[in-house]
Amino acid sequence: MTRDLSRTGVAATLAAALSLSVCPPFAFAQDIQPAASDNTPASGADPSGEGEAVETGETPQGVATPAPDATPAAEADDAPDANANTEVARAPATPREVGTDWPFWGGGPNATRFSPLDQITPDNVDQLEKVWTYRTGDMPTEKTEGKYSPEGTPLKIGDALYLCSAMNVLSSVDARTGEEIWRYDPEVAPEAIPYGASCRGVAYYELPDASEDQACATRIIEGTLDARLIAVDAKTGEPCADFGDNGQVDLWQGIGKKVPGWYAVTAPPAIVRGIAVTGAQVKDGQAEDAPSGVIRGYDAVTGELAWAWDLGDPDITGLPPEGETYTRGTPNMWTQATGDEELGYVYLPMGNSSVDYYGGNRSEAENEYATSLVAIDVTTGKPVWHFQTVRYDVWDYDLGSQATLIDFPNEDGGTTPAILLPSKQGDIYILDRETGEPLVPIEEIETPEGGVEGDAYAETQPISGYHTLRKDDLTEADMWGVTPLDQLFCRIAFREAAYEGIYTHPTADRRWIQYPGYNGGSDWGSVAVDTENGIIVANYNDVPNYNRLIPREEADERNLKPINEKQSESESGSKAEGEGDPQAGAPYAIDVNAGWRAPFTGIPCKQPPLGGIRAIDLKTGETLWDRPLGTARRNGPFGIPSFLPLSIGTPNNGGSVVTRGGLVFIAAATDNLIRAIDLKTGETLWSDVLPAGGQANPIVYEQDGREYLVIQAGGHHFMETPVGDYYIAYALPEN
Repeated sequence: MTRDLSRTGVAATLAAALSLSVCPPFAFAQDIQPAASDNTPASGADPSGEGEAVETGETPQGVATPAPDATPAAEADDAPDANANTEVARAPATPREVGTDWPFWGGGPNATRFSPLDQITPDNVDQLEKVWTYRTGDMPTEKTEGKYSPEGTPLKIGDALYLCSAMNVLSSVDARTGEEIWRYDPEVAPEAIPYGASCRGVAYYELPDASEDQACATRIIEGTLDARLIAVDAKTGEPCADFGDNGQVDLWQGIGKKVPGWYAVTAPPAIVRGIAVTGAQVKDGQAEDAPSGVIRGYDAVTGELAWAWDLGDPDITGLPPEGETYTRGTPNMWTQATGDEELGYVYLPMGNSSVDYYGGNRSEAENEYATSLVAIDVTTGKPVWHFQTVRYDVWDYDLGSQATLIDFPNEDGGTTPAILLPSKQGDIYILDRETGEPLVPIEEIETPEGGVEGDAYAETQPISGYHTLRKDDLTEADMWGVTPLDQLFCRIAFREAAYEGIYTHPTADRRWIQYPGYNGGSDWGSVAVDTENGIIVANYNDVPNYNRLIPREEADERNLKPINEKQSESESGSKAEGEGDPQAGAPYAIDVNAGWRAPFTGIPCKQPPLGGIRAIDLKTGETLWDRPLGTARRNGPFGIPSFLPLSIGTPNNGGSVVTRGGLVFIAAATDNLIRAIDLKTGETLWSDVLPAGGQANPIVYEQDGREYLVIQAGGHHFMETPVGDYYIAYALPEN
């Protein structure tokens, strides 16, 4: 039976073990070579504190904001741009459901990551065996060493899986045997890598009324690191000649001068009513004059631009006029959107402006839409409503999780079509998916005083009164180390830093503590929802960052330059986000110690657990169980693995899948394990060692009457797990 361990209790329980040098590394700050996995080398592999709620005179941000131009399509009086084609959206289609297949990145169309399969249960899961392994052959070269973070989730439709590798190589493999059916390499150049080489997945689209023998009647669409939309035939892997320019669309159109690594697509498009909607990752912290965060919708058949939503200039609804660009430096969407085929809406988890830690030069539109969930009508490309989770965000708390469509229980016994939104601060929100109105309490907390921008900061911030993954504010007693010197160093650093709980504002005269850090709370792995039993499963990080704004004069002395002024191929992707980012155009650069690690051992200053997983009652928001996620087997000081199986709770990256069989499958942690957890108790019932890091979302599907579990073991350079090129399938013995 799993116990709900407090931070203090975990520290006391592990004190003796940690004195033996057991400690998880944090994966976002240090340039440490990944440790070799148990089965393969890391390189050279065969290339085959909430505060009190207060009342405020401000309009509560918890109330959804209808877009100023949000009018029904029939009544809209905005003339469409000459370069837009908003008439290409099709009638609602009946989407494929999850079960035998896994047809969407989030499982089914509602992105619940819930499988209705129940062949594998708590009683037999210990019999799972590895049944096939597929290797993409995409491993780091001399130019890309130390830059791989694949994060891939495959799709399964019919008899095939569709997947991508770190550098966007597409493959189709047999769902039963793992044998390769076809392979397509778009030949992405190494210099296109932003923070890391990532391809979280692909999208599948079936042409309406297509004949069986029609080329590209079913197609796979992916976004690439070098900012292209690629469409290939799902049967053959051949480029779709009718899509864009022989199977590809250049997303750099309207963005400006091409700077490799600054503008990249790492998430699959969301296809709603025949419109493929995509944003892009804009490498943070480089400059205010950065590529636009524009969101665009393309015809999934022809690749024609249907519309563009440029929040800085909503009059531009197609391509910008000749010689101009979409509004520079605006908030972007780098993660996965969710579509509602019936409403015709796509839900965009938006990020922050291009300069994360200083807001003095932002426009009103940036402040309105940053760190918001935005609902766009795909038939018009116009925003319908948006819900902002952070006001005047100077913490890089962009929305990284995919939102989930649910039917939320009402007090009268009925349900409301809703959308569930996790956040990096740990707050979980439930909104009416048609209007954006909150269906759960939204409270307001006062923010601390201080910071370099004074009165510009928001006086209050919204928090969820329904549920938060966030723990209590840090205290000096939470600082620790594997030796007395480590602990002393961290306690002194705590006293020297500015820290008044969550939303402590950025400082330049000394470090400030950001807790939670910018990796959550919840991040791109998102949550899983058992819609039959009404249970949310959320894994989370529980680590602070230790930051300082760098005055411009000091930044110049350190020669901190944005990517467009000074960036060699070897530097691309080599640093953690915020680690000496120039923020050109702002008065300050930024230095982030992600995970707040001590300089001697690389051990985090905050005591474990540094990550966990929790089950939550969907109706009430009450915690059912909560436990650390991740063991110490691959962790220790100076990057030396301890191989001890103690459950300490490590940083994690990736999400889970929950099944009707009563199981939660998840890897994500830094211990290279894929595990099955009992949904009722939180107890680990089975685990297996992966040949590389499991920073990816698993999937579950059925083929020929047999239930399969598949996970990518691709590793992650920021998480300091060994890199690989594996997709691995598990199933019960056939007999």
